[in-house]
Amino acid sequence: MTADAPLTRESFRRLHPINTPRLVPQLPDRVWTDEDWDRIRRGYRARDMDEKWNVFVEGDVLFMHRSWTGRSVYEASFAPVTGGGRKIASAVVEADRERYRSRGDEYDCLMMELVISAIVLGEPAAELRAGLVELTARASGESDLPSGVVEHSALGLRSGF
Repeated sequence: MTADAPLTRESFRRLHPINTPRLVPQLPDRVWTDEDWDRIRRGYRARDMDEKWNVFVEGDVLFMHRSWTGRSVYEASFAPVTGGGRKIASAVVEADRERYRSRGDEYDCLMMELVISAIVLGEPAAELRAGLVELTARASGESDLPSGVVEHSALGLRSGF
């Protein structure tokens, strides 16, 4: 397999499908360009234990799995947009609380976009990162959560990315 060959389900040692799918009612507004979609379709494999996500596409569906457990957390169906590009038309999240503890619809919407933007596309995604820290702080009742710890816990990205 070449470096640019898309990752597939078979590219990963163990993957577990969503056990209890729940429709995500709030979806990102972002329209990803055709170039972004080409990169998204190639997927992403966690390179070390600090990275938390493995991502691949089948057809128009993007699968986002936790790298350590292989459990699917999000499945996002993309659709073409008039004028070019694609956006998420529908998505499901794992609703089994033993497998994934959602922090709500706003959090799931943000996390899907953040995994795609920061991890798969390698964008700085500063606004999305700040949103992650804010939503996490709100859910925990803590106002002084260190942003690097929050980001690493959810995304697996090291400080300075």
